[in-house]
Amino acid sequence: MPDSTTLPARQRVSTRAAFFIPGFAIACWAPLVPFAKARAGLDDAMLGVLLLCLGLGSLLSMPLAGMLAARRGCRQVMLLTVLMMVLTLPLLATASTPSAIGISLLVFGAGIGAMDCVMNIQAVVVERESGRAMMSGFHAFYSIGALTGAALVSLLLSAGASALAASLVVAAGVVAITAGSARWWRSERAPHGASSFALPRGVVVVIGVVCFISFLAEGSMLDWSAVFLHEVRGVAVAHAGWGFVAFNIAMTAARLLGDSVVNRLGPRIAVLAGGMLACGGFVLATLVPSFAMAMVGYALVGIGCANIVPVMFSLAGRQTRMPESVAIPAVTTMGYAGVLLGPAAIGFIAQQWSLQTAFLVAAAALACVAVIGSLLRVR
Repeated sequence: MPDSTTLPARQRVSTRAAFFIPGFAIACWAPLVPFAKARAGLDDAMLGVLLLCLGLGSLLSMPLAGMLAARRGCRQVMLLTVLMMVLTLPLLATASTPSAIGISLLVFGAGIGAMDCVMNIQAVVVERESGRAMMSGFHAFYSIGALTGAALVSLLLSAGASALAASLVVAAGVVAITAGSARWWRSERAPHGASSFALPRGVVVVIGVVCFISFLAEGSMLDWSAVFLHEVRGVAVAHAGWGFVAFNIAMTAARLLGDSVVNRLGPRIAVLAGGMLACGGFVLATLVPSFAMAMVGYALVGIGCANIVPVMFSLAGRQTRMPESVAIPAVTTMGYAGVLLGPAAIGFIAQQWSLQTAFLVAAAALACVAVIGSLLRVR
């Protein structure tokens, strides 16, 4: 049994592993989408409908995951979510009908969303007990997991491996990481009679709104950055994806350094500077007619957004308006809604006016986030 000096360190490492797992697993799905589309004979419209199942499963599972974590502890819930991911990954690589793909995505998304929620509850407790900012570093491992998973599956497929073989390799990796870290996941339960579900209220609503807009910006980069580079800047389709790569690498690097930045500047200044930097990145990429400047702008958006959400989760864990087992699922759900609804809102604005206008609206929203986030107070 570890002594009191090694236990906190092992819990920090196990929490990083918990963040790595869903990023690693969900990144496996992206390279498999074309295979699923061809296997089931889907058109673009049907594929779009089925992809909504992934987000729907996540949104539905997050409040339930918070309730279960309060009653059963984080460890049991996270082990259940890992089982859901491991069982559905091979199904995503083999399902050949729209209904089978949709059900698999619904269950897979539920596992990812529940893990996202509960791992943040654990991270809040581990950070609080450490007495220093650690949330940005935890979130960095989600990004590292996503980059690792996408690269691994792409390499396997390029080497001639089947979609099923690639998914089984990822599933085995998830099992191995879980086996090495689950022992140190938290098992505390909420006090008997404590609320396990409630609508967000007070400062939790404001924290959720900040997360919603920050995630909206991230979703916009994922779904619209390449479209902007191709259709507005005239970049070849084969190269348009580099904008999101620049955004993702910059965000990952900024999160790895984020804890020291937040400890040095304080959370309020970190959020203010981050929001303004992300706003400036959007403006630069949108208004300066240069591929190079667009890449710089996307990188600035990644750096600016990197530490806003981690700081918000830390605040959600410190506020006293709602129990953390209720507040964290509420904030996670509101933030994830931004990923789903944000790109749709960008598309609507682009249809009515232009994609440049939509990006400038996102920039203005990030400026508001910078101010609102920096003014938040928790007791």
